[in-house]
Amino acid sequence: MKLILTSEVTGLGTPGDIVEVKSGYGRNYLLPRGFAILWSRGGEKQISSIKKARDAREIRDLGTAKEVAGQLQALKVQLKTKAGESGRLFGSITTGDVADAVKAAGGPLLDRRRIEITSAIKSLGTHRVSVKLHPEVSATLDIEVVAA
Repeated sequence: MKLILTSEVTGLGTPGDIVEVKSGYGRNYLLPRGFAILWSRGGEKQISSIKKARDAREIRDLGTAKEVAGQLQALKVQLKTKAGESGRLFGSITTGDVADAVKAAGGPLLDRRRIEITSAIKSLGTHRVSVKLHPEVSATLDIEVVAA
């Protein structure tokens, strides 16, 4: 199945890319969520406008992405959550929780889809999280999880 991506999909591509995927993945995941549109000759005309918008955003964001990366690395983020006596959490920390904690700590507003948690955060302590701000810029962030 040939599709045109309308938003970034990790491991697949960026907006405006033409991708070939299995029909079930395209029909059941990408199309219903608005991540892609069906490829057609008319759709190819939309690619240029999607890529122009993406390029304008990236050029503008490249300079600010480096500034935001510096802000994030200097930021002390503390996340309070319920935990048992042994230090294990009731549930786990999600990317949405991390984005909210960064905002509460006075940091920039982050898109939860840009935050990558390498291993599940299910215990108290300090954990490292990476944030992909731009295709060329990513920042690491230390998050301290404490009991509420």
